[in-house]
Amino acid sequence: DEAQIFTDGGSRGNPGNSACAFVIYDNNDQVVEKAGFYLGVATSNQAEYDGIERALKRAQELGIDKVSLFSDSQLVVNQLKGVYKVKNQELAPIYHQVKKLADSFRKISFTHVPREQNKMADQEVNRILDDHENGII
Repeated sequence: DEAQIFTDGGSRGNPGNSACAFVIYDNNDQVVEKAGFYLGVATSNQAEYDGIERALKRAQELGIDKVSLFSDSQLVVNQLKGVYKVKNQELAPIYHQVKKLADSFRKISFTHVPREQNKMADQEVNRILDDHENGII
């Protein structure tokens, strides 16, 4: 199976309260699954990677072996594509976990998109952070 996945992560404070989210679409642009997670205190880059890791794990569980992954984090996308080196040692472990996961797919691509093209995942991250700030979660 093939899917498009949009991921996002955010932090209020950087580091601060963080959340991540993903949306998995099938070939007909229908939402297969949307999920978001409160992460506690983390940086925005850690939250971005966490969202990608969770999305790829879920895609595997769903039997998806071809993924086009989209993120509005230019840094993370370029690190995963090998354009940028991972200089932050706190990011290195999750970067290696994501790369190992990515290698298990038959086909995978990482693409940077503007935030406007990542609205559903971005809205989910902000909803979770708002809910946390309002004591809902």
